[in-house]
Parts: sequence; C-alpha cells; structure tokens
Amino acid sequence: MTQKVFGISGWKNSGKTGLAVRIVTELTARGYRVSTIKHAHHDFDIDKVGADSWRHRNAGAHEVTIVSGTRFAIMHELRGAPEPSFEDILARIAPCDLVLIEGYKYEPVPKIEARRLDAAKTEPLAPSDPHIIAIAADHAVTGTTLPVFDLDDTTSIADFIEKTVGLVRPAQ
Repeated sequence: MTQKVFGISGWKNSGKTGLAVRIVTELTARGYRVSTIKHAHHDFDIDKVGADSWRHRNAGAHEVTIVSGTRFAIMHELRGAPEPSFEDILARIAPCDLVLIEGYKYEPVPKIEARRLDAAKTEPLAPSDPHIIAIAADHAVTGTTLPVFDLDDTTSIADFIEKTVGLVRPAQ
C-alpha cells in the first residue's frame, strides 16, 4: 500500500507549522494515525551537547538510536553524504493513515499553500506549482480558482485533506 501524503507549503513565517500542528491534532482526534516529515533548510540538532547519544554521534557513529519505553529516535549523520531524497525518507516512515509533510515545496504531492501577510515573502507559490491544490490564508485571496480557506479553519482544511487523499474514518 502506498502511503497517503499531503503537504503544507509556504514561505518562512507563513503559518505552516501552526497549521500542521492543528491538522495533526484534528485528524488524530478523528481516529487517524498521522506521521509528519518536516524539511529544514538549515542545520538542526535534536540532541543535547554532552548527552550520551550526542557523545556517540560526536565519536563518529553513523546512526545513533535512543530507545525508551515511550519513544525511540534514530539520528542519522550524513557526514558529507547528500541529503536523502523525499522518497528515501518516506520509505522509512512506519505505515500510517497519512504522512503530512511541511516544507518540501517542490515535491509532486498534493499541497495546501499557507499564506500570512507578515510572512518573510508574500509572492504566491500556487501559480507556479501545479501540485498546490488549495490556499489557506489569514487575508482575502483573489485571482485564483483554487479553494481558499481561512488559515485558522482547521476543521474545513482537515475535511478537504480527508477528501483529497481518500481517507476513510476508522470505526469509532
């Protein structure tokens, strides 16, 4: 079974993360298993300097896995290798009802474009990206044939995602 994937695109400070969090909250409340992939355009670290796992990575480990009774995390050091493709990352995600992606502006998956007036850039992405199939904005949007949602209308956006990717609500 191919994973169902839906994306949220937008410029920096466009409301992508807030929208992603609200969508995950809404869809999990509806009984779906949702996983997320966040693409960062900068160096990041989820580890604390000096922690045992940090020490393992710092010593040169290729992958470090931290496991407890409540969660596990695998940190994979690229050590100069190229960034993995979206498909490579998607293949590592455990089966779920939906993979919600944030970022990955150029992946050919259905996406909603988040827009805020105080975003870093306000140039619309939709006209040049045929995979953007809707817009969620904190302001009036004109000049488009795409569905437009209020950025805070999580219920309607979640309904749209359900319909778009063909999610079927689990029996309660």
